Amino acid sequence: MTIKVLDAVVVAQIAAGEVVERPASVVKELVENALDAGATQITVEIRGSGTGLIRVADNGSGIPAGEVELAFERHATSKVSTPDDLNSISTLGFRGEALASIAAVAEADLLTCAAGEAMGTHLSLKDGQLAAKNGQARSQGTTVTVRNLFRSVPARLKFLKSVPTENSHTANVVSRYALAFPEVAFSLFLEGKPTLRTPGSGQLIAGVIEVYGIEIAKEMLEIKDSEDQWDSGQSIKVSGLVGTPAVSRTSRNYISFFVNRRWITSRQLTWAVEEAYHGLLMQDKHPVAVININLPPSEVDANVHPTKTEVKFVNEGAVFGAVQKAVRRTVLQQTPIPKIEDVAAAYKAAPAERPAFWTGNELTGTINRMPAAAQSEPRILPILRVLGQAVQNYIVAEGNDGLYIIDQHAAHERIRYEQVKEQRTRNKIEVQGLLEAATFEVTLPQAATLKSRLKDLAEFGFNLEAFGERTYLVRAVPAILNGRDWPAALREMLDGLASGDKTDWMERLVMSMACHSAVRAGQALSVDEMRELVRQLEETAMPRTCPHGRPTVLHLSLNQLSKEFGRT
Repeated sequence: MTIKVLDAVVVAQIAAGEVVERPASVVKELVENALDAGATQITVEIRGSGTGLIRVADNGSGIPAGEVELAFERHATSKVSTPDDLNSISTLGFRGEALASIAAVAEADLLTCAAGEAMGTHLSLKDGQLAAKNGQARSQGTTVTVRNLFRSVPARLKFLKSVPTENSHTANVVSRYALAFPEVAFSLFLEGKPTLRTPGSGQLIAGVIEVYGIEIAKEMLEIKDSEDQWDSGQSIKVSGLVGTPAVSRTSRNYISFFVNRRWITSRQLTWAVEEAYHGLLMQDKHPVAVININLPPSEVDANVHPTKTEVKFVNEGAVFGAVQKAVRRTVLQQTPIPKIEDVAAAYKAAPAERPAFWTGNELTGTINRMPAAAQSEPRILPILRVLGQAVQNYIVAEGNDGLYIIDQHAAHERIRYEQVKEQRTRNKIEVQGLLEAATFEVTLPQAATLKSRLKDLAEFGFNLEAFGERTYLVRAVPAILNGRDWPAALREMLDGLASGDKTDWMERLVMSMACHSAVRAGQALSVDEMRELVRQLEETAMPRTCPHGRPTVLHLSLNQLSKEFGRT
């Protein structure tokens, strides 16, 4: 095959393919340009999923008439000029590729007016070439209109998804930047219908209300006073809003990261946030979070990928730790105890009017959380006086502000979990020797796991010796499992240990030990046993949830009691 230089049109389309993946990519580039231009109002209009029309209008600084044509040249930008500038990028755009890439795969029109100019400038391009240029009236700012996206690249066009799917990608882009720039008023119109409108008030919570709705917004907690000083003298500040465990979701799509206000995706940072919620969320649930990370531009490299959605940190470990610590502290300090409310409302509701949570039990009611204005409660439990046990499952206690109902198994599971963690930290797991060695048979997969984990299990108090291919002699078990069904616990552990790294499976092992050693639902407790359980729960670091994220305590306030009995 003969080596030859590619045609300029082919080169432009290849380069455009790196930047413009789908209609949402065009919107992202144009919105970033508008923000870099200092816009305080941005309107996005989409028709035909974006392949028909994309229009982004702003009130930013505009482009001077003499530079309009240059703006569509590849690698033409006002944001960097020297190699050193790449080491301290402070703008969202900097590559000088966006407009050229868009014009290479679509028809593009630009109408702009810079400050001090009496007339705006209109430019029209087709197949990347100038088709028309003239003066037109416009107030300060820029409007970019893109039509027939990918008309000249049918291979890319056929890989696009349905109109609703492509529009959802666009809505996601606009929503993220609405959260990153709450002082900017965003308007989004999809197929002629208004979809998103933010006030531009500068308050992040106002953006959350518009993007996620009032119910999620009421459950958001503010990250306060979180700034870390590094050994180098540089500092990192983490701010934003994180949701209480009550608004967990089944996907990670509700976690947003902004580094110096740039929207990025990061598996490491996502892990940091999820680790911060460890023990607070049910399995397969994920938090809602809007995280702003501010650090010196020299500490972050944004020149990693053409789409600019990935960055590299000079000190990745420090950033990870700062995010995890800030989120963890916020959630532990501000998450309120669940309150039992609207019991009477559920009881009185007619069948046709019963709300979505209706279960058929007229005494079930709902569990609502305290409103956003009351998120300053301390995380510790109040002093409680045990009154008794309900259905051999729940401990009923009295506090100075109402009644508390405690799930005895979930509460004891939390206590056991922290006990094992504390013993493991001190390398002093309490062990109970068996009077006679017990035989323990395992399945073939369990045998393979057990063989590789014998030493690790010994660190948690299991003394096992091989006694054949699939049989072991057990001479000692963790003290907290003594008298419990430790064989069932050990089998569950082995099934869970087959995958995951050491930290992950050790955590699951501790959770399994806590679960199997805790008092069971349906187990009768004496008053002294209940008092001791409540006392130990009060002393735990995280008394409000079990290790799996379920609540341990529900609160029925004095005000609610008075209301239900007609005393208010």
